[in-house]
Amino acid sequence: MIEAVGLTKRYGAKTAVDDLSFQVRPGAVTGFLGPNGSGKSTTMRMILGLDRPTSGHVTIGGHPYRSLPNAPRQVGALLDAKGVHGGRTARNHLLSLAQLAGIPAARVDEVLGVVGLQDVARQRSRGFSLGMGQRLGIAAALLGDPQVLLFDEPVNGLDPEGIHWVRNLMKMLAAEGRTVFVSSHLMSEMALTADHLIVIGRGRLLSDMSVTDFISANSADFARVRVPDNGPEEREKLTASLIEAGGRVMSEPGGALRVTGLPLPRISDLAHGCDVRLWELSPHQASLEEAYMRLTQGLVDYRSTDDAKAGLVEPPPEDAYGNLLDVGDLAPPEPVEVPQDGWYAPPPPVPGQVPGRGYGPADEPSSATPAEEQTSKDLR
Repeated sequence: MIEAVGLTKRYGAKTAVDDLSFQVRPGAVTGFLGPNGSGKSTTMRMILGLDRPTSGHVTIGGHPYRSLPNAPRQVGALLDAKGVHGGRTARNHLLSLAQLAGIPAARVDEVLGVVGLQDVARQRSRGFSLGMGQRLGIAAALLGDPQVLLFDEPVNGLDPEGIHWVRNLMKMLAAEGRTVFVSSHLMSEMALTADHLIVIGRGRLLSDMSVTDFISANSADFARVRVPDNGPEEREKLTASLIEAGGRVMSEPGGALRVTGLPLPRISDLAHGCDVRLWELSPHQASLEEAYMRLTQGLVDYRSTDDAKAGLVEPPPEDAYGNLLDVGDLAPPEPVEVPQDGWYAPPPPVPGQVPGRGYGPADEPSSATPAEEQTSKDLR
């Protein structure tokens, strides 16, 4: 088990990790999430003894990493897949690590097979792709058959088959009772891989709970309601009834209604009460990505500026209740007269103007002789 207590790391005036406390328990895949610059990599480096905390402490199995006897046999980690001597072959790289930790050479060939690099074991790593480098880094982490594993962006550069393999590998390692701590920015992959989440922002703990609880705590569930396509009157009648009952209704592409604030049985009763047939009434929960964005949206250090055209777009129309209106409910826009030659219609040419040039003082009729004009064209 990994346990951090009051973990703090400062670099001068910059606080990278701020009083962070958590536990990573065995038998589950624990995802480690947070925006760029939130302190995830610094935390992992402190777990592995690569950085000393300013205050607080972190232990693995009750001991600091530096105090563990033969640590590579107890803890495996992938922090930087590029940290490999490019002149070494994949096998020699792993063999050197095995010799330092007293691991039999037979284990090197075994982990090369596990990560699928047995056919390129004698190739120099400088020629490896990003995905092959990731596989080699995972092999190094598995080399000592450790009980605690840390992975920082393990699927970076992998193809779909490789991502699927890593996902199954993490689950298999956790099922064997190992402690698996994984940092990643791929929310969709974390949703499929992790059992528990630790989320930090600007060095502080934001959330420490299961994936299911995290999504429920940071998202608003809704019901999707669909009525017959040929019944706009029924749809309007149902919308009014739902709003009157305290629900909030928004239109979705394709004609469905998104309803929040009312349970499904209540929605069904209201539809029955106003004699509206339902083609769909289904519960929907936000994705992990939506829940994560909602929690961390105010903690992003590097945010793109608003698009310059955003101010030119009118906000979506709403009714008196603040609900979005359907496009079909709006009056058609006034027709815009478009020139036949496209949206851009150049001004009429000025007498004596050279075709293809801009329109400005330099384009006034030339007083040069025909010979001088010909010389100027030749130079251009």
